[in-house]
Amino acid sequence: MEEIELTKEFRFDAAHFLPNVPEGHKCRRMHGHSFRFKLHLKGKIDPGTGWLMDFAEVSKSVKPLLENHLDHYLLNDVEGLENPTSENICLWLWKRLKPHLPLLRKITLHETCTSACIYEGPKDIV
Repeated sequence: MEEIELTKEFRFDAAHFLPNVPEGHKCRRMHGHSFRFKLHLKGKIDPGTGWLMDFAEVSKSVKPLLENHLDHYLLNDVEGLENPTSENICLWLWKRLKPHLPLLRKITLHETCTSACIYEGPKDIV
């Protein structure tokens, strides 16, 4: 049976600053973004349901992270995001979502309309 990929996109607005960039860098000052991220899930279609996974189940896994940690928060105050670069946000999302979404294969996080980070997970784990 062929593998198929599903994607589901989410958005959140948050403030952050990057404490480890050089003095005078614009990102060292507190600022905000309208972040969006896309989850990519890959696997085989269930012959009974006819789908890979219910989109509602994907949303159910993401909702607590958005409501309790990301949307309208200062990301620097979130445990594990003291240096909230796009790269670190992708890793943070992966660590929290992968246990609930075993078919998760990739996260694409857009910080701006033109800048994004893609994380495909550890290479030693399939």
